[in-house]
Amino acid sequence: MEAEVLELRSFVRQALATLSTSRDGAEITCTLQAVRQYVGVTEDGKCSLRSREFLNTHYPRFLQVLVSNFQADWLQLLPVNQERELLDGFFLDGPPQHAFLVMLDTVTADSPSFRQDRCVEILERFLREHRMGQLIWEVSQDGDPPHTDRELLLARIAALPDHMANKLQGRNRPTFYPQNYYPLLSREMLGVLERVSQQLRGGTDSSLSFVSQLLGKVCIQGHSAAVLEVLVPQLTLLTQSDCIWRRICWRLVDDVPERWMESVVSGVVQRAEGPEVLSRLLGSIVLKNKKAEFVLTHKFLLLQYHHKTSVLQSLLGYLAREKSRDSLLIEVLKKLLEIWGSGSAVRHSPVEQQAYISKAIAIGLGELSQSQIQQHRAELLSLMMGGVDCHLDSSLVRVRRLGMVVAECVSARVDTGEHRLTFQYEEDDETREIHSLCSPRPLSSWDNPPQPHRNGDAQTDTRQEPAESGGPVQTESGSESELDSDDELVPYDLSADSELCRGRAPMYVGDCLEALLTSDSPERVEGSLKVVEDLIRKNPTAAAEIGVELAKVLLHLEDKFSIVGFTGLRQRALVAVTVTSVVPVTQYLTSEFYAVNYSLSQRLDILDVLVLSAQELAQPEPSTGAGSLAEESRGPLPQLQDGTVSDPSRQWKQIIEQRLQKKTHRFSKGVMTPGPQASPNRLAPVAGRFFFPLINNYDRPRSPYDFLSEPLMLGRLTHALAILMYLSVNVPIAIHMGKALLGFTWVLRYHPDTYVRQGALFACSSVLLSVPSDRLLADVPDELLEARSWLTDVAENDPDTDCRRLALQNLLLLENLGKKLGICSE
Repeated sequence: MEAEVLELRSFVRQALATLSTSRDGAEITCTLQAVRQYVGVTEDGKCSLRSREFLNTHYPRFLQVLVSNFQADWLQLLPVNQERELLDGFFLDGPPQHAFLVMLDTVTADSPSFRQDRCVEILERFLREHRMGQLIWEVSQDGDPPHTDRELLLARIAALPDHMANKLQGRNRPTFYPQNYYPLLSREMLGVLERVSQQLRGGTDSSLSFVSQLLGKVCIQGHSAAVLEVLVPQLTLLTQSDCIWRRICWRLVDDVPERWMESVVSGVVQRAEGPEVLSRLLGSIVLKNKKAEFVLTHKFLLLQYHHKTSVLQSLLGYLAREKSRDSLLIEVLKKLLEIWGSGSAVRHSPVEQQAYISKAIAIGLGELSQSQIQQHRAELLSLMMGGVDCHLDSSLVRVRRLGMVVAECVSARVDTGEHRLTFQYEEDDETREIHSLCSPRPLSSWDNPPQPHRNGDAQTDTRQEPAESGGPVQTESGSESELDSDDELVPYDLSADSELCRGRAPMYVGDCLEALLTSDSPERVEGSLKVVEDLIRKNPTAAAEIGVELAKVLLHLEDKFSIVGFTGLRQRALVAVTVTSVVPVTQYLTSEFYAVNYSLSQRLDILDVLVLSAQELAQPEPSTGAGSLAEESRGPLPQLQDGTVSDPSRQWKQIIEQRLQKKTHRFSKGVMTPGPQASPNRLAPVAGRFFFPLINNYDRPRSPYDFLSEPLMLGRLTHALAILMYLSVNVPIAIHMGKALLGFTWVLRYHPDTYVRQGALFACSSVLLSVPSDRLLADVPDELLEARSWLTDVAENDPDTDCRRLALQNLLLLENLGKKLGICSE
């Protein structure tokens, strides 16, 4: 044996010398053919002693020498049309790990050359002929390879597209593009797993450590989507009824190194179709690996909130499917309820995250068994009650609605009978979805998702409505069913009918005031409330004499008789009396806003009336008579639903958006139309009477209402002041209003409540849009610099999406101001 080894060593040394120095084509060809017999396997599938010695000892060195001779003039010495047969086989038939490293090292070390192009060509063929799968298999079966060699192979295989793109740049080939390479690598890994499955069925153990490490390495580098989109569907099918494949999947995930576990588990969870599939692919990894447990029970549910609802259903269903994981499900649900019920989380986390946690709670409740519910009933109820208070205290409607719907879900699962909680709120798609999530998704919906029927499909719904008792299903002309049909009956003409008059409506404003103040007749109160607005506008002089008294009565008027549209009728009457008798009524309303013995609803009513009145005064007054003022001048004032609280910021944010669009210069215009005739701005002389009494008294010690500690009221006040500021565009006093509003919003810029922060940003937009640019730059330059710093911080770090969007809009307006400042300075 030693003689053969020495003889082979001498032969290889002579061959390397010939390849390096000879310029005789025949001699080079003969040498290559002689060495070729030691590469590959014999016909019986076994390697000779010399072949094993050559491959184990001399093969890498031989490839390096061979590659060093890859030059055009050297290759021309070989026989025509035999170059590929003589050379490529050395790289494609020998140990793939050595061939792969030599070729890749040559590509990355060389500058653009013939040798580099030749290695790229062979490497591309290496991938096409599935040599990468053979490489992974051989390294996996190697009992104890050197750690450095394995790490080197992992790094090179996982980052092959990066190496090729960095070196080849514009000359790179599509085979090495990430979108092509990583799916190919996934298929090679599946082939290795198939060979492992065959060995296990034959009773032979096999290792998956290298495959697991490669999977983790690729996923941590950001290519989990490309790899797992191939692996997960195939493994889902293979594990459906095969326990050996399930064991392979479990071991594949178990052997992933700790530092790469998160990327693998996260990718599998996002692509597994249902809890059963997730159980087949992951097994009990959540109980075995602390990193996997953290990802599945904490990070997916509490730190991330961008995943689809189906991912939440799959994950929580996975925790509930096995008894060994039941304890984790209840722990996760309690943790979710704790975060959901945290006042700090409600104030500082984005609404989207709160909605995500709400859906997770509903899904978790649906997965609980009756025994778990009974065992943890008291604790679940306690957590739920604390969370309801935090949500109902929020100034955001969506947050309050989420609190109510989650409380209903918890109560529906935990309580029975008459003790279930119910709330009154306006349902939307989100609330209906959360309610539906309390019921676990059927397994059949994961395996066979419903497909929409197309028009003309052969499949139709075979269910039919039951026929009438005694009536025929199919009828012809003159049949009994046609005679009984109501389709041919002609409706009676009621167009000329009028509603029965239940009482004579008042004809004077004074009569309306007396009826609203003293009458106990529902008909008289309703009739007065319906006509008082028109009477005020038709006879403004008479209304002005009793304007303050009428405003006082309307403000304190209660809906004792459940009048339809009561809130809207009263509001429109208050607006009419305010615009008719502006100075005294406005002074009364602004002073009463900070007075004692007023409810939250009444104070909000005052803000709405002041805003709507200012809006009407800011609109151009028509030239027609006073009788048309009720229809044209005031414009379409928003109607309020009974029992609701209006939010003027919704419609005014849209108006601000339109104003931004108008400030954008266009190069082309449509057909020119005559503009409106000029008319005096009725708000200009009285704008300060609306604005300054509201902004000057909010923090006075004599104020009975702590506005700074009540987010809803503070937010509504901020939005109302911002709207009044916007309506005062081109008003001489606007600059003073802008200064005061910027100072008012300074203490609110980092308020913990989202609605208040939105109001501060909205107010900043109003100032920038309403005050002339030159006045802002001249009078408040320091405030603008401070505002820029604040807006930049909000745009980058605020958890609320709307706040970030408003901050970006304000920064755009400030940028426009900066451009004007540059022009002025020039």
